Amino acid sequence: MKIVVGISGASGANLGLKLLHALPSEIHKHLILSEHAQIVLEKEENLTVHQNNEIWASVASGSYGADTMIITPCSMNTLAKIACGIADNLITRAAAVMIKERRTLVLAPREIPFSPIALENMHKLSMMGVIIAPPVLAYYGDQEDLESMENFMIGKWFDLLGIKNDLYKRWDDK
Repeated sequence: MKIVVGISGASGANLGLKLLHALPSEIHKHLILSEHAQIVLEKEENLTVHQNNEIWASVASGSYGADTMIITPCSMNTLAKIACGIADNLITRAAAVMIKERRTLVLAPREIPFSPIALENMHKLSMMGVIIAPPVLAYYGDQEDLESMENFMIGKWFDLLGIKNDLYKRWDDK
């Protein structure tokens, strides 16, 4: 499996990195960082880091065949560009490719409250098949600290991306 992880905006970038590090090692990972999310990263096995201005990168083409993409956190600017078909950087171009190729695209907007414009853009994208999944907690998971809360959200995103995981307590009859 190939996955594209985009990190836009600075607030919550650590959650995007945590998601990236939690991915199984057999998944080939591509990371796209916006200018504001640039962080010093050590190269990890099976990780390709792209600069957001590298519009020629492999993930900008449908023929590359990325299976899925998640943008977390997803700024309202990035979300609006994707909703309007503006592909002026690698994150938005890769997202446009996922929509065009009818592949799984998950956006995790991290801003509250949502403005009417943001909600309209989310609705538009949802109607195109894009999954809107902000980092929202469920209280049945017995999260006791920030790490367990983050694991819950990452586990839910993995579920949406078709990645098996045991990062959170699942609902059962007991």
